[in-house]
Amino acid sequence: MKSIILKGSTVALGITLLFNTGCKDYLDQVPNDRLSIEQVFQKKGPSEQYLANVYSYIEDDSNQWEAVPWIGNSDEADITWSKYPIYQVNLLNIGPSNGLFDTWGKYYNGIRSATYFINHIDSNAEILALNGQQQIDQYKAEARFLRAYYYFLLMRQYGPVVLVGNEELPADAPAEAMQKPRSPFDECVNYVVSELDAAAAVLPLVPSLNGAPAETEYGRATVGMALAVKARLLLYAASPLYNGNTEVANFKNKDGVALINQTYDVQKWKRAADASKAVIDLGIYSLYKESGTPYNPITSYQNVFLKAGNSEQIFTRPANGLPARDIHSMPRIAGGWNGLGVTQEQVDAYFMKDGKPRTESSLYSETGFTSVNGVQVYNMYMNREPRFYASVTYHNSMFQGGKMTSAAPISFYADGPNGSNGHPTDWSRTGYLIRKNVGTLTNNGSGGNGATQRRPLVLFRLGEVYLNYAEALNEYDPANPDIARYLNLIRERAGIPQYGAGTDALPVPANQIAMRNAIRAERRVELAFESIRWFDIRRWKIAPEVMGQMHGMDVSKSNNDFFKRVVASQHLFRAPASYWSPIRQYAMDRGSLLVQNPGW
Repeated sequence: MKSIILKGSTVALGITLLFNTGCKDYLDQVPNDRLSIEQVFQKKGPSEQYLANVYSYIEDDSNQWEAVPWIGNSDEADITWSKYPIYQVNLLNIGPSNGLFDTWGKYYNGIRSATYFINHIDSNAEILALNGQQQIDQYKAEARFLRAYYYFLLMRQYGPVVLVGNEELPADAPAEAMQKPRSPFDECVNYVVSELDAAAAVLPLVPSLNGAPAETEYGRATVGMALAVKARLLLYAASPLYNGNTEVANFKNKDGVALINQTYDVQKWKRAADASKAVIDLGIYSLYKESGTPYNPITSYQNVFLKAGNSEQIFTRPANGLPARDIHSMPRIAGGWNGLGVTQEQVDAYFMKDGKPRTESSLYSETGFTSVNGVQVYNMYMNREPRFYASVTYHNSMFQGGKMTSAAPISFYADGPNGSNGHPTDWSRTGYLIRKNVGTLTNNGSGGNGATQRRPLVLFRLGEVYLNYAEALNEYDPANPDIARYLNLIRERAGIPQYGAGTDALPVPANQIAMRNAIRAERRVELAFESIRWFDIRRWKIAPEVMGQMHGMDVSKSNNDFFKRVVASQHLFRAPASYWSPIRQYAMDRGSLLVQNPGW
């Protein structure tokens, strides 16, 4: 799904509302008046508006300080403000009673709305008269995809969920109607996969409806979207958190049914690999690269996110809050609020320009400075790979954006224009800011003129699919040459040496464990700040090792005293509780058969 370009038509009217929360008040719940809802499903326009509302539940993870914790509750970034709930989550001040970042009810609302649409759109006389059954079938496939996607979002946050199927449960259903247990995770996976397969069998390859040009239909569900969600779900299902996790053997329903399978099954990895390869084999997506000589890997990587509708984007959310994230990520000198700080742990994860980790490269140094553009740059930041420069704003790096009309070095010293001495709250606790997917043309912060750089929020892209495929294949068939091939495609676009191929080739990782480590290191860099790392460290069960004290430069100091690793914040993790979010107590009270997640 790519950026929306709309032209006048009744269909476009419905899609114009896509992801627009303004229609929720009207269509969020099934109306009490039975005649009114029957009329909705007899008319083309109201039915399309109802479907647009079903789309509106698609996650907008732009707001990482209030809406979702996926970046600020991992080890890749720190959100600076203690007034927001992400701060409380990092201190483990969360539980069933306070419902921080709770989405349980939200996505079940989306599931309920999708189910109601699927069950009632067949009787739409106006659509049948105008367009026949084909349009209704596609509308139903879109709703089926969305319903499956909302189950996936629940599962990645909460683990096993309650499967409702095609049963309609009104929002005001009495408590006795909600007496349903959670289904085992594998059963949830199989159900969602079957729904995605059913949707993919009907959905078009490109956004379209009844022969309308694709540019008028961007925003509609496609085969690629369904298969990409399936691929990520199956990768998660094959991972250690869900595949033979004996540490949660007591996680059971009240009737004793185990919710996490206790037996490891390598075939789950094959299933995940096959699902990712199915996306690749569609042949309609490609890694985005800027044209021009010489090739510029920095702008290529940046424009995967900033250039709407490019060849790599599979599933995007056209309407989103990215302009607000732009401002929260920009330095104060640019009119921003200095709020999304990269951790030192993430800085250290980036490779050197020779393609090696900093701990293995002769190019790395933490002593001395180099003059760049007339300013002194700490040698820690020299000779890094292109994705580092595309993703991180570090001390004395050049920046132009917001209200800055020309490029200038950004200082994070305590007594500098962006430092801790200049504002009570708006300063990075790590001495870094996120640069990746920051629209520098957005200018609505302090002193700005209100301009925003609109672009779609990328939820799924081909680069992730390549890495999903390589990871799953390495666990199932570690000698398969496709593992290095697809890993190298990512590294080639990034502008760094590849494993066993090309100029300055690096040795291919020697065994399955070494390749696993290489793939995980590549994911950490390539997919940074895309709301993926949070789920990776949990599904791999490495979160207890990598969470805890997060580090940065010493932002309380200036001059050379600044360049010292210090603890910037605490991102606490408590196993097993922190693997899954707690289900809010309100939902637990309504469903007496529900069991809470472990540790809560």
